[in-house]
Amino acid sequence: MSQSTAPVVDAPPYEVIGGEASLRRLVNRFYDIMESDPAATSLRAMHAADLGPMRKHLFEFMSGWMGGPRLYSNCVVGAHAHLRIGEAERDQWLQCMRQAMAEQAVPEPMRALMDSAFARMADAFVSRDSH
Repeated sequence: MSQSTAPVVDAPPYEVIGGEASLRRLVNRFYDIMESDPAATSLRAMHAADLGPMRKHLFEFMSGWMGGPRLYSNCVVGAHAHLRIGEAERDQWLQCMRQAMAEQAVPEPMRALMDSAFARMADAFVSRDSH
C-alpha cells in the first residue's frame, strides 16, 4: 500500500492560521502588497480606489471558505463576472497572496494547501476570452 504525500491537517484552516485576527492580518497584508507592489499594477487597476470594501469582502469570503464563521453570502463567481481577468492578473493575485502568507507566517503545510486551492480558484476566474 502506498503512502499519501498530501499533508494532513487536523483542524480547519481558519483555526490553523490563528482565527479571525490572523485572517484579518493576512487579508490586510494581501491588499497592502497589491497596493504597493509595482508588479501588481494591472491587478490593482481592476479595483476601486477605496479598498476597504474589498478587504471586508475577502475576509468574509475566506472566513467561511477556511472553515470559520460563514460571513459572505454573495456568489463569489458572480462578484467577478464583470471583470476581464487574464493570466497576468491571476498570477499577480497569487503572488500577492503568497507573499502575504509568507509574511504572516502561515504555517506549512497549511500554506501549501491554501496555495494549491488558491491556484485552482484563480484559474477558474480567468476570462475565457482573455487568452
